[in-house]
Amino acid sequence: MSKKLTRRGFVAASLACVLALAGCGSANSQAANQAATTAADPTEVHVASLKGPTSIGLVSFMDKAANDDSGLANTYDFSISAAADEIVPKVISGDVDIALVPANVASVLYNKTDGAVQALDVNTLGVLNVVTGDASVQSFSDLAGRTIYLTGKGASPEYVMNYLLDKAGIADQVTLEFKSEAAEVVSALAADPSAVGILPEPYKTAALAKNASLTSPINLTDVWDQYAEDGSRLLTGVTVVRRDFAEQHPEAVREFVEQQQASVEAVSADPATYAQSVVDHGIIDAAPVAEKAVPGCGLTCLTGDEMKSALSGYLGVLASSDASSVGGKLPGDDFYYAL
Repeated sequence: MSKKLTRRGFVAASLACVLALAGCGSANSQAANQAATTAADPTEVHVASLKGPTSIGLVSFMDKAANDDSGLANTYDFSISAAADEIVPKVISGDVDIALVPANVASVLYNKTDGAVQALDVNTLGVLNVVTGDASVQSFSDLAGRTIYLTGKGASPEYVMNYLLDKAGIADQVTLEFKSEAAEVVSALAADPSAVGILPEPYKTAALAKNASLTSPINLTDVWDQYAEDGSRLLTGVTVVRRDFAEQHPEAVREFVEQQQASVEAVSADPATYAQSVVDHGIIDAAPVAEKAVPGCGLTCLTGDEMKSALSGYLGVLASSDASSVGGKLPGDDFYYAL
């Protein structure tokens, strides 16, 4: 018997016992049965994610959902977008039920919708890395006295770097030079062997594959963990759900997170098997790059208190730099969905 039938059978049996013991009238019984059936009935879940690490962890789930014999209780419609700006209005309009977005965008959505969006889980930890051709750069403190090329001026990468440089006590010894896109950072590294850049996955792996003189000695997630004191983590992606959808379909939300967790574990454990699927879904162009990039993508599925500590601390760092980056203020406790 499938998991769906087992769960529905349990709900129906439990409800029947309660009604018999309570001696409910037929009208109340019909209403209760209808409510139970509605909660357990399959539904179509519209999911949106971004081209990049936040979608890589979903590929096993997406492949499973496309199979008619998936055994899933619900059906899932997945779409992958190039930018968060394409997803945000669809969440607000209700065209998307669950979305995988940048961590700060999750907070912006919460504030923009007056709390109509909740965080389900953290799906991706930090994906930022130090890349250089200079072998003398081995630790974060070695960045003192250097110019660092990166993207993200006035956005999360800048705030993260400022925070870490301040924590390391070298903020006044480093110059940040911003580029409009990752390709320009790669070009700067190729032109100057002593240059230092900050690149996210999968750009880091692609750069290393094209230029054998480059190495990536430092992962900024590790640096963040070194200085964090409040359980915060360096994050990239957060999964959000519309509050109305979560209230109407709690079992669908639970199934999604369970399948997402299983997918993350499968892809992380066997990148070679899922590399082509990453390409087939249009996330990365080449399977060899996908396979090598997966270990550095920080794929995860943090829920509950662990999610709250990691995400609230990270958002607090961003808000201290620029409150508008999180939507004007930090989300309330009701932002964090409890499974």
